[in-house]
Amino acid sequence: MTRIRKMTEADLETVAELRVSGWRAADEVAEAAGGVVGWVCYGPCRDGDRPAASGELYAVYVRPDLIGTGVGRALWRAALEGARQRGYARMVVWVLKGNARARRFYERAGCAADGAERTDDFDGTAVPEVRYVLDPLPAP
Repeated sequence: MTRIRKMTEADLETVAELRVSGWRAADEVAEAAGGVVGWVCYGPCRDGDRPAASGELYAVYVRPDLIGTGVGRALWRAALEGARQRGYARMVVWVLKGNARARRFYERAGCAADGAERTDDFDGTAVPEVRYVLDPLPAP
């Protein structure tokens, strides 16, 4: 059983490991027997072209061996609930353009690409992203 709870300082090392392993394969964390198995971070949208009541999913990571088990969906739902509590009416998320699995995840969650794209530079490597929007947030 997965439980969503607020992240604590004691979780930092595990969250860092999950973040790195997620790249290779805070607000709240998913916990199951054996400890932290994922985390999600969200807050106000940083895009100047979005309406004021927009939230943004900054990151969601799940232990690679647990992808597809529902942990990501539980974290997404927790982020949406937190966004509603903070007064956000919609949520945006930037997704790596070539990450078909993540794009399918957000599409199944009701998000749609809105045509916005950007390219970030990480250590000299161009990383293209597309923006997905969930508007409006679904009722709880």
